[in-house]
Amino acid sequence: MAPPRRPDRTAPDPETIDVRPDEALDVSRLEPWLRENLEGAEGALSIRQFGGGHANLTYLLTFGEREFVLRRPPLGPVAPSAHDMRREHRILSRLWRAWDLAPRSHVLCADPGVIGADFHVLERRRGIVLRATNPEVTDGRPELRRRIGETMADVLAGFHRVDPDDVGLGDLGRPEGFVERQVAGWSKRWEAASDDAAPDASAAIDWFRADIPKAQAATFVHNDYKLDNVMVAADDPARAVAVLDWDMCTRGDPLLDLANLTIYWSEETDDGVWREAVWMPTDKPGFPSRAELVERYAAGTGFDVSRFAWYEAFGRFKVAVILQQIYIRYLRGQTRDERFAVLGGRVEALIRCCEELIART
Repeated sequence: MAPPRRPDRTAPDPETIDVRPDEALDVSRLEPWLRENLEGAEGALSIRQFGGGHANLTYLLTFGEREFVLRRPPLGPVAPSAHDMRREHRILSRLWRAWDLAPRSHVLCADPGVIGADFHVLERRRGIVLRATNPEVTDGRPELRRRIGETMADVLAGFHRVDPDDVGLGDLGRPEGFVERQVAGWSKRWEAASDDAAPDASAAIDWFRADIPKAQAATFVHNDYKLDNVMVAADDPARAVAVLDWDMCTRGDPLLDLANLTIYWSEETDDGVWREAVWMPTDKPGFPSRAELVERYAAGTGFDVSRFAWYEAFGRFKVAVILQQIYIRYLRGQTRDERFAVLGGRVEALIRCCEELIART
């Protein structure tokens, strides 16, 4: 799919912001590299930043009439194997051939001398991302909200039906023992990102280790599938146009993806602190419940979801770890983005909700 052209180049792109000063790219090094390695890098270069997201940094590159997206890891030290631009490029340079919701990645730069980190450049897809900050998109439209929820379940089911061998990714990751490594890896990440003020998660970690479910299939796993990582059409927000953020994609147990979707899917009856922690607009009338999402996904894949409570609890823990990793970078001064100042309270709420779910299970 060719990148669409921006209709009005005289005004700033409404989906972007001016580049934050502490996240600016070294254009003196970047521009020559792009002109040499990226097909279509012709004409004057302008750079703006996509303001959403809490981790990887994403920029809009415009060369005359052509638009591209540059993705790089966050500033400062990052956890091992996290924010992997090489993995993301490898996947997106192939997956688009079999699944049209995967944006095509054009080129990878693994030379840290260019901007200080790996990055890749991919096609730009046009649409909107549904977040708590734009509830007006679905206000007063309960039927649209239900269709959006159904789309989210259907897109995930369709993704899990893609055969990795068909796109040359049959060797991606190590599906055998995947869930066990997930438990061990996320536990270590929690320990590395925690400080004295972080909540105690040891009881939850012990529970996860005690009874790990056996995976019933090995499929692609996006590893961060949620509402605000799916771009939808502006004229029909129930039609997906792209799935974003692929740096953790691998092969493994697909129910981990389903758990991630439901964790970020708040409901009207959820505790207010929990709804604030996941910060999604799905607690409005019309959106399907988490149970309905699981049921629709199971119908689309045929997978057994009888042990889904374990996956759901572990999903809550993973979200807490991700937010704690971001929050600790803020506390250490590795990022000055003031949006991150509130994450400590959300981490605590996630750990508490995780423990409550374990107790009910």
